[in-house]
Amino acid sequence: MTNKIETLSTIKIQHADDLYKIVDSLNRTLKEDDLMFGLSLDEENNEKAIFTIYRT
Repeated sequence: MTNKIETLSTIKIQHADDLYKIVDSLNRTLKEDDLMFGLSLDEENNEKAIFTIYRT
């Protein structure tokens, strides 16, 4: 059994302290639809975050 993760969309946005709450809510709500959401800080600019949508 192989688990393939497909990146559907990636966008760079302004970082805010509560962004992780949105990503957590999306992951909890849409996991049964085979969607996963990620958030990371931009390594080049700490004021930006990278939001990614995956299909699992």
